[in-house]
Amino acid sequence: MDPIFVFLFSGFVSMSAALSAGAINKIPEAEREGWLAKRNNQVLVVLLGNLAALTLVGAMAYGVLNLTWWFPWVCLFISFPVVHLVLFQRLLGDLKNLLFMGALVVAAIPTLYYYWQ
Repeated sequence: MDPIFVFLFSGFVSMSAALSAGAINKIPEAEREGWLAKRNNQVLVVLLGNLAALTLVGAMAYGVLNLTWWFPWVCLFISFPVVHLVLFQRLLGDLKNLLFMGALVVAAIPTLYYYWQ
């Protein structure tokens, strides 16, 4: 598989999950409803966010090693956040996006490991 596809997949899902976890964590505890009101579920949100952030670091390392150095940095600061905010956050909302992208992050970890050169 071409390195650009591995980087784009793993980097985007990681960034999206991390941004959603950060947005959920910023909600005041008094305003959290339903699933988010439980303390154990808040821990799950933090764990998914941290796993996504670590996977994003791995995706960036993979991208810098296998692609032109500037491409991963442009994606990190411009492309990934814009696509997340404009499309996925509005389409799914923060909680559904975190759960969906969190599952994809778990799939991106072995993908990065397998295609690492």
